[in-house]
Formats: sequence, structure tokens, C-alpha cells
Amino acid sequence: MVVQPLRRTELANDPFPSAILDSLSEAVIVVDGEGLVHYANLAAEQFFGAGRTRLMGHPLAEFIPRDSPLFSLLEQVLASGGAVAESGVTLASPRIGNHFCALRLAPIVERDGLVSISLVEQSIARNIDRQMSHRNAARSVSALAAMLAHEVKNPLSGIRGAAQLLEQSLPDSERELTGLICEETDRIVALVDRMEAFADGRPIDRGPVNIHQVLNHVRRLSETGFGKGVRFVETYDPSLPDVFGDRDQLIQVFLNLVKNACEAPGEGEREIEMSTAYRHGLRLAVPGQQARVNLPLVVSIRDNGRGVSDEIRGHLFDAFVTNKPTGTGLGLALVAKIINDHGGAIEYDSEPGRTVFRVMLPLQPSQAAR
Repeated sequence: MVVQPLRRTELANDPFPSAILDSLSEAVIVVDGEGLVHYANLAAEQFFGAGRTRLMGHPLAEFIPRDSPLFSLLEQVLASGGAVAESGVTLASPRIGNHFCALRLAPIVERDGLVSISLVEQSIARNIDRQMSHRNAARSVSALAAMLAHEVKNPLSGIRGAAQLLEQSLPDSERELTGLICEETDRIVALVDRMEAFADGRPIDRGPVNIHQVLNHVRRLSETGFGKGVRFVETYDPSLPDVFGDRDQLIQVFLNLVKNACEAPGEGEREIEMSTAYRHGLRLAVPGQQARVNLPLVVSIRDNGRGVSDEIRGHLFDAFVTNKPTGTGLGLALVAKIINDHGGAIEYDSEPGRTVFRVMLPLQPSQAAR
């Protein structure tokens, strides 16, 4: 059966339907029974990382493997003539990356043999609840840090002072115990000092920040320290506007994420990809604000380690949760607090050989208004 192509001009020359399709945050494409793309909206360009002229007239199999569940659903629609929907589908290829999606396919009634496909990213929606737990964890750690700073450090000083006084009157053979008391007391004080960063409730000093300068600074620090021998890959969007944030705190966020990526257990050559992108239509509900906040600036840190272990996957941003033998479990909790203070969001996807942390940040107010 010969399918009459859906000509680009039929939508482009009529501004109303074209504007409707392009305003959708979900990717929409139209294909025929052979998988040839006849139409793609603006979100589809971003989803597939290609312009409409590159998509239209080309087989969908150039972007998604033939053994993908998407093609099985397409065959089902063409055979039954009815619509189908499926959630939790992973679409992955070297060309488009890894997408966790909900798919909806429906035949176009007036054009026999054509099927519309909508692809809705679920990675953000899947992690909204996780975002709330991240924020709650950060607030809990802040309260705990304030309590520790006031109620624990003073008694520790007294314990250490008493141990030092005892040490003066003890023979050398018994001073090892008082030295142990002092050493462990100092270790607890150092831990409390680290936690005091959570108790700082002052508003952050925010302004325009070039995120690429931040990432370059983080990379240089990493290469001269814990990242020696790690291959760094930079995939930046050069047109990305400024982030609205605090430069020093953002350096701390990405330094923690890169350090974790460098120290993640793995085999073979270690590689870390630092990437930036502008994601249209990404709006999230942030606690303390009535309207949804636009968070289009996305910074991703990817490593090729073994991935996050199952036992800590659901509590990764909680304080004192770590699988490092010498870790304190405060690094990611502090990251969650700083991103929360910036009005942003953080999520992650992890599987063996590929773990990605994505930080979503707001624009400068003047740029967001435009």
C-alpha cells in the first residue's frame, strides 16, 4: 500500500496547528508502516537530537534500533487499527542516548497507514517524589547540624581538655589511651564542623554565573588531584545562557559530583563526561513557590563505573548514606541542600557502566522573562 506523505507544508503553512504541536513538551512524530518519518514537532527534534529536515523522510530505525519495543507497538497499531499506550519503556541507542519514556501510538484516521507517536520522558516525573525526599533530607540534616553545633561541640571540648590533664599525670605506658580519646574527639569535632555547612540559613548571594567556567574550574581541580588518570569528556552547549546562582557553591556541587564519579568502583579506563544542555519546557513545582519554576539549564555528570548499589539507591541523598569504606555520607546531602537553596532540582539514573547525575538550574530572571 502506498501511503501519501504528510507534507511539511500542511502544518508549517498553517500557524495554528503548527504552534499547538510545537508548544507540546512531549515529542510527537508521524510514521508510516515502514517506519518512515513524515512529521516531527519541536520537542521531537530535541528528543532525537536532529532537525526536522534530518528526521522527515528518513527511517525511524536510523535513530532507534529495530528490536526496540517501539516497533512492536507500531506493528500492533497497524495490525489492529487501534491506539496503544505503554509506560516504562527504555529507548536507547548511541545516537539518542538513554530515554525512559511513556509511549502512545494511534492511527491517523484520515490518512490510512500513518501512525502518530508521542514520547513522554518519564525520568523527570519518576524522580519528582525523590526530589521531595531530597529536600526533606536536606532540611533534616540542617536541623541536626544546628543541634550538634550547639549541644555536642562544647562537651567534646571538655572531654578533650580532661584527657589532656590526665595525660600529664599518667606514665608513658598508659598515655596511649588518653591519646586515643583526644584523637577520636578531634574526629567527631571535624565531622560536626562539616555538618555546620547545613545549618547556614543565610540567603545565598546569587547572580549570573557562566556554568562552563565553573565546570572548567572543577575539571582542572580534579585533574590535579583525585581525577588523575581519568579521561574527561566535555560536551557543552556553547549558547547556554548564564545560571542564576552562587559560583562558589556551584563549584562545590560539581566538585562533589565529579569526585564521586572518579571514586566510583569500576573496571578498565575511567571516563567522566561533563555535559550541558538547554531543555525546553522543563517546569517543576518547587516547595515555597506557588507557580511552577522553569529549570531549563541541565548539567550532567556521567561516569562509566559499576553504578549505584541497590541497597542505597532509594536513600542516596540522605545524610550518612554511603558505600565508601572511608566516606561520611555527607557529600550528596550537601549537594541536595545547595541545589534546593538555588531553587533547582537534581536527579540520577544508574545502571552498570553508566551513571548520570543531572542538575537542573534556573535562568537569570531577566533572561527567564524574555
